[in-house]
Amino acid sequence: MSIARAAPASRPLQPVWLWSVLMAAAGGLHAAALAWPSTGQALWWLQLLSLTGLCVALLRARSGQQAAALTWVYATAWMAGTFWWLFISMHTYGGLPAPLAVLAVLALAAFLGTLYALAMGVWQRWRSQGFHTVFLFAALWTLAELVRGTLFTGFPWGGGGYAHVDGPLSAWPRWVGVYGTGALAAGIAMFLAQLFRQRTLSLGAWGGVALLVCATGAATWTQQQAQGRGLHEPVKVALLQGNIPQDEKFIPSGGIVNALTWYGQQLLEPQAELVIAPETALPLLPQQLPEGYLDAVSSAYRASEGKHAALIGIPLGDEKQGYTNSVIGWMAEEMPEYRYDKHHLVPFGEFIPPLFHWFVQMMNIPLGDFERGSVGQPSMVWRGERWAPNICYEDLFGEEIGARFRDPLIAPTVLVNISNIAWFGDSVAIDQHLHISRMRALEFERPMLRATNTGATVAIDHRGVVMAALPSHTQGVLLAEVQGREELTPYARWVAWLGLWPLGLLCLVIVAGYAARCSSNSG
Repeated sequence: MSIARAAPASRPLQPVWLWSVLMAAAGGLHAAALAWPSTGQALWWLQLLSLTGLCVALLRARSGQQAAALTWVYATAWMAGTFWWLFISMHTYGGLPAPLAVLAVLALAAFLGTLYALAMGVWQRWRSQGFHTVFLFAALWTLAELVRGTLFTGFPWGGGGYAHVDGPLSAWPRWVGVYGTGALAAGIAMFLAQLFRQRTLSLGAWGGVALLVCATGAATWTQQQAQGRGLHEPVKVALLQGNIPQDEKFIPSGGIVNALTWYGQQLLEPQAELVIAPETALPLLPQQLPEGYLDAVSSAYRASEGKHAALIGIPLGDEKQGYTNSVIGWMAEEMPEYRYDKHHLVPFGEFIPPLFHWFVQMMNIPLGDFERGSVGQPSMVWRGERWAPNICYEDLFGEEIGARFRDPLIAPTVLVNISNIAWFGDSVAIDQHLHISRMRALEFERPMLRATNTGATVAIDHRGVVMAALPSHTQGVLLAEVQGREELTPYARWVAWLGLWPLGLLCLVIVAGYAARCSSNSG
C-alpha cells in the first residue's frame, strides 16, 4: 500500500478563518474536559469529541502548513484554557501587572502549542490514505505530549490522558500510564474522524476495533481481579486543611500566627493514628519558629510509643546550605525523624530558570530558589505501611514516583500528596490536581491521601475512587481510613526501571517506519 503524501481532500477547509475559530473552541472544550468548570468532573467523552474535531480538520487540510496552523490554534486554546489560573498566582498574589501576567500565560500556551503544531505538520506530510494513519497520528501526538512533559523540566499539566480517570479507558493506566492512555485516546479520535469522513470500515479496520475492544475488556478484567488482593489492615488518618489565604500566608501578624495556632492545636491533639498537614503548613524555617514550638509537637509523637505519627510540610535549611521544600515525620521515640525533600521544583515559584531573574524580581514570591531532593527517596515506615510523600506539583510526574517501586520490598504502600494550591485561588486548578492524583492511584493501584491548604483534601483509594473529601476553601479535618497495598501494577514494574523510554521509543519506531516508507515511495 502506498504511503505517499495524501491527495488533497475533496472538501477542503473553507473558509480557513472559520475553521480556526472552530479549532479554538474545540481546544477550549479539551481544557474543560479535564475538569468541567461547574462540577469539577473529568469528562472522557468530551476529550474524545474535542480531539476528534481537530482530526476532522486535519483530514481536510491541504498542506502541512495548514495542518500545523490549525493544530497550533487548537493546542494554544487548550493550554491557555487549562492553566489560565497561572494569572492568579502571578498577578493577584505575585504582584505582576495584569497585562504582563496575561501575556506570560498566552506565551507559555503558544510555545507549548508549537510542539503539537510541529507534530501535525509532520503527520500531514507522511500520513497515508485510510485508517493506517491512525497509528502515525497517535505516535506523533504522544511524542508531543512526552516532549511537553520533559522539556525544560517539563510541564505536563492538562495532558489528555487525565480526562480518563473514569470511563472505558480507565483500566489502561495500570498498564501504560497516563501517556499511554492519552495515546489510545488520540488513536480513537483519529479513527472516529476517519469513520466520519469515509462512512465505511475495511476488514482491517474492523479487526482493529475488535482488538481494541477485546484488549480494553481484558485490561478491565485484570484490574477488577487485582482489586481485592494485597490489602493491609485499615489505618485511621486525619488530613488537615488550614485554609490560610495566600495573601496572608507569610504575614507575621496574620497567616503565620493563624497557621501556627491552628495546625499546632490539631497536631498536639491528634484525632487519628496518622496526622498529615499540607505543604508549608508551618510557613517558617525551624529556627524561625517560636522557641519550643517544634520540640513540643515532636515530643508528643515520640512519646506516643508508636500509636501516633505525623507528616508535616515545612521549609528547611539555611542561607549557607540552601533551602528545601520538605516534609518531616515523627513516630516513636526510638525511630529517627523522617525527612523528604521535594525533587521536582516549580519554575519561577521554587527555582529561577536562567535569564529569568528579572521576571521573578517583578513578583512578590518568597523563597524563589530551593535545593532539589533526590529521585526515589525512601518512604516513612510506620504501622506496617510505607508512606511515600510527594509535594504539590510532583505528582504530575508519575515516572519519578515510579522510581520508588524498583524494589518491591520497599515500594510505597500508600502515596501522600501535600499541596498548597491557594496560589491559584478558587479555580479549576483544584479539581484538575485532584484528577492528577486519581491518575497516580490508577497507575500504581495505591491509595493517595491529599492534605492541602485550600483543597482538594481527599482520601483516594487504590481504584482511583474518592472515598472522602472536605469542601474546598474551608478549614477542617478530614477523618478517613486507608488500606495500603503491596502488589505492583505492570506500569509500576516497567516505569520503575525504564522510565518513559519504552513508550517514547515505540512512538519513534512507528514514526520512523512511516518516514522510511514515504521516502522509498518518493524515491
